[in-house]
Amino acid sequence: MQQNIIKVIVGSKNPVKINAAANAMALLFPEYEIQTQGMDAPSGVPAQPMTDSDTRQGAVNRVNYCQQHAEADYYFAMEGGVDCFEFGPATFAYIAIAHQARLSIGRGALLPLPMQVYQALEAGEELGHVMDKLFNTVNIKQKGGAIGLLTHGHATRESNYTQAIILAMAPFLNPEMYP
Repeated sequence: MQQNIIKVIVGSKNPVKINAAANAMALLFPEYEIQTQGMDAPSGVPAQPMTDSDTRQGAVNRVNYCQQHAEADYYFAMEGGVDCFEFGPATFAYIAIAHQARLSIGRGALLPLPMQVYQALEAGEELGHVMDKLFNTVNIKQKGGAIGLLTHGHATRESNYTQAIILAMAPFLNPEMYP
């Protein structure tokens, strides 16, 4: 008996992003075999997006690139960024999901950032590198991320992406309600 398959392309080779997409889809479609593959997809924005709009645009650019360069049922892109809000600096991620002719955009939770981290980002550093120096870690962005470090492991970059993907899937799960 052949199981139904859903093929997913993720606009990154980062295992955190690929795992988040696979985990979210497995939760949403337990009766399917989920085949998830990452591909390098350019964001078209700075390596460390410093605004909400740049972060969102990076996710959209990545998902569009995936659609143009690969065949799949769903295309996912996640772009992490930072911004300084009225309550202070924070990091977050945008999620862009494409399926057939539909695009859905979601955003993960906001993680407040220490001012010293934000100032290093303003000076041109990337969040992962700043966190690696501050916490004496190596390549944390492909592990728990700043989220894992600042929450003492109670949340991770992957758990945040997984939740955001599930929420951004709402239009695909209820297409009659999202014309």
